[in-house]
Amino acid sequence: MLQDKDRIFLNLYGQHDWGLKGARSRGAWHGTKEFIDKGHDWIINEVKSSGLRGRGGAGFPTGLKWSFMPKEDPRPSFLVINADESEPGTCKDREILRHDPHLLVEGALLASFAMRAHVCYIYARGEFIHERERLQAAIDQAYEARLIGKNNVHGWDFECYVAHGAGAYICGEETALLESLEGKKGQPRLKPPFPANCGLYGAPTTVNNVESIAVAPDILRRGAAWFNGLGKPNNVGTKLFCISGHVERPCTVEEEMGIPLRELLDKHCGGVRGGWDNLLTVIPGGSSVRCLRTDVCADITMDFDALGKEGSGLGTAGVIVMDKSTDIIKAIARLAYFYKHESCGQCTPCREGTGWMWRVLTRMAEGRAEKREIDMLFEVSKQVEGHTICALGDAAAWPVQGLINNFRHVIEARIDQYSARAASDGAVTSKQVEAAH
Repeated sequence: MLQDKDRIFLNLYGQHDWGLKGARSRGAWHGTKEFIDKGHDWIINEVKSSGLRGRGGAGFPTGLKWSFMPKEDPRPSFLVINADESEPGTCKDREILRHDPHLLVEGALLASFAMRAHVCYIYARGEFIHERERLQAAIDQAYEARLIGKNNVHGWDFECYVAHGAGAYICGEETALLESLEGKKGQPRLKPPFPANCGLYGAPTTVNNVESIAVAPDILRRGAAWFNGLGKPNNVGTKLFCISGHVERPCTVEEEMGIPLRELLDKHCGGVRGGWDNLLTVIPGGSSVRCLRTDVCADITMDFDALGKEGSGLGTAGVIVMDKSTDIIKAIARLAYFYKHESCGQCTPCREGTGWMWRVLTRMAEGRAEKREIDMLFEVSKQVEGHTICALGDAAAWPVQGLINNFRHVIEARIDQYSARAASDGAVTSKQVEAAH
């Protein structure tokens, strides 16, 4: 387990002062000017050396992403922070916004300086009312203390703005987020050009997740070697895990990358409801990854590579636990409805495929389907996956594929039960007809 001395989010549960005074007492804003004085490249190289991978789901190396920004460009550069946390099962970024917003504001200043940007936009999810107000209050405190703004004490002019979304899941995709920021309909853009070359208002832009930016100041304060020494090779550092579903104590907790799933559930959540033998499946990375078999859950570690080898993914580390009371077909059908509802409709495979998959799964949940449709459903999911502008098509397809790969026998049994009931009802009806005559 992660030792307390290595924790970054020291007010994760809101037990202490969230404001500037409290944040400073926990180490925030300490040494910030010294990091800026060391220069743009020093910060980028330090983040590269730390091995930090993006905490928004894709796991792309953060320092490498920052290095893509042009060093000499007449256009302004922008940092955009994605606080549109809309993935079902994911509830980590909101805790940062509620309880430790100054980590994010300080990280935004340092990341913007590293990429030669003077302006940052933080795009908050439409449902985040209290979180947005808390974040804005922290930004106001930072302005008042001259930590940010023009002619601030750090010597790098920096403006930070909060933009409030309207609650569309698709705006969590970086280019759809940029479209929304520009006042347009939130639809993903074709790439290339990539945001680092042509992003917000056609200028160089980097889009990062809240957690990715919030951990940057501590990496610089404690050193890249410290962060790199936690976790597993290529999967280093600390990570916020949010565990929900059928556990004794659902929670969000900071742990080392690569912690075994079973240890995560037993130590922090009191275990699976009804005991480990009552476990049915786990979706380890938010609703958009494939579920895991029970035998895999016993030994798997929570990191990008280990979960990827099992055909799933760490994603946002939104761990959804389901025990044997779960109707797994109905549960995946509910997720399919979510993706059908949130599809922006721009790409035909996603627009048509998500609705088709949901309708078929709804029938399968009742048993009103034929077994040949299982393979047909899998084939359609493959036609959606990888054939859309953004990854929402993949996110819609993967839960369906996980269901078929791991629980085909449940679907077949449901179809058999429905057929048996229908045949029995038909036999009773025919006997009643004969008796009437």
